[in-house]
Amino acid sequence: MIKTIINTAVVGAISMLLFAACGQRNTTTAFTKSGLDRRNFQRVIDGDSTDLFVLTNAAGMEVCITNYGGRIVSMMVPDAEGEFRDVVLGFDNIDEYTSRPSSFGATIGRFANRIKHGRFVLGSDTVRLDVNSGIHTIHGGSEGWQYQVFDAVQPDDSTLVLAYLSPDGEGGFPGEVNVEVTLSLGHRNELAIDYRASTTKTTVMNMTNHSFFNLSGDAGNTILNDILFVNADGFTPLDSTLVPTGEITPVKGTPFDFTKPLAIGEGMARDTLHEQLRVAGGIDHNFVLNTRHDPLVPAARLYSPRSGIVMEVYTTEPGLQVYTGNMLDGSRIGKRQQPYDKQVAVCLEAQHFPDSPNNPQFPSTVIEPGTPYRSSCTYRFLTER
Repeated sequence: MIKTIINTAVVGAISMLLFAACGQRNTTTAFTKSGLDRRNFQRVIDGDSTDLFVLTNAAGMEVCITNYGGRIVSMMVPDAEGEFRDVVLGFDNIDEYTSRPSSFGATIGRFANRIKHGRFVLGSDTVRLDVNSGIHTIHGGSEGWQYQVFDAVQPDDSTLVLAYLSPDGEGGFPGEVNVEVTLSLGHRNELAIDYRASTTKTTVMNMTNHSFFNLSGDAGNTILNDILFVNADGFTPLDSTLVPTGEITPVKGTPFDFTKPLAIGEGMARDTLHEQLRVAGGIDHNFVLNTRHDPLVPAARLYSPRSGIVMEVYTTEPGLQVYTGNMLDGSRIGKRQQPYDKQVAVCLEAQHFPDSPNNPQFPSTVIEPGTPYRSSCTYRFLTER
């Protein structure tokens, strides 16, 4: 596997020192507030070392991340009573992530979601990708970044910088892409994720984070009673193979209308026989945001009546994939030996639209040499009763 190459020996030496310092910081205790044992994440995969990195802030919030796939493993936030709860699904050791393909908590690239038939036209060339989801490509193919080991530097207790050099042709995508993901935990209990990338050839990019959220802190509860707001008047309907048809459909009068806060289950109950719910087994759709790329305008808000925890989502992206965990089936056993059953979590993935390379009417995902890719998403946590 090709790893990120630091431009100069001096910078490389500094990075190595920073990495060593981070390791010393992390070894102050093996166990995290969420109960994870860091030693269970220290492995060598294809010659590269994995670890668990812990971000904290003065308010006591904690986020644990492994550099295997840039995955958020746990996220401890205070509930309305001041007790800390782990609000993301994940596993308590690295082997559960490597033994079975999944996107739990992962940094997704090069391209989030599906690309129809694993191919698209770019300029005068037809690009053919690794097909890994029936007849389509999903989340970058079988060599997607959720399965790669990132370089990691932790400059302080609240910041982690992940870097990866994706070789030209990885998964079929053109261009060598150098990507950097910075995760920063702020004093207002917000986790900011900033994506930066550059390419040597014209290519397509669409990055996101694939965390599964359960704000009750207990994956034994479904998310159907959680209250959801999505700042979107339209969504992109799917065909029978879960690829967008190319249309943008108004949410008004459909199970996808969360323009006013509403329980997820209540929204879907508006029309339980709706063709789009049947196709996806629930909600697994891209919402067309009204935010106009403004990271100060809320894209979504999720509230758990059980815990009083609220999560607000802010992003520069034009779309938000809402996925209600329809394919979870109890076969994966997560942290605290909890089976992950259907609809016990919801993903709110800031993104460009799925299959954009085959739909020129969608916002473009093409990036060029000399024009860096930039994207950001912030998850902010607060409480209410």
